[in-house]
Amino acid sequence: MSIFAVEYVYDAESAAVRDEHRPAHREWLAALVEEGKVLASGPFTDGAGALLIFTAADEDELNNLLKQDPLAVGGGISGLKTTEWKPVTGAFAHLAG
Repeated sequence: MSIFAVEYVYDAESAAVRDEHRPAHREWLAALVEEGKVLASGPFTDGAGALLIFTAADEDELNNLLKQDPLAVGGGISGLKTTEWKPVTGAFAHLAG
């Protein structure tokens, strides 16, 4: 299992779309937390995006998950960056293989 840092980028014009889809987005994330696929998530304080920490077998699995996010389906994400991450200290270090 790999750990991935996912950065969502939002633009100001999509605020209403994000507000509309946020409840479903958070329900989706909560279900993935229960499955152990989301380790942490939250918006940046400047409103420009969010950081999400996922576990997935590989990048294909991760990308398939991200396509299911109600924010993505609704068009609320203007940019996306995924990076495989290997934490060496802290709360998630024990999960890195």
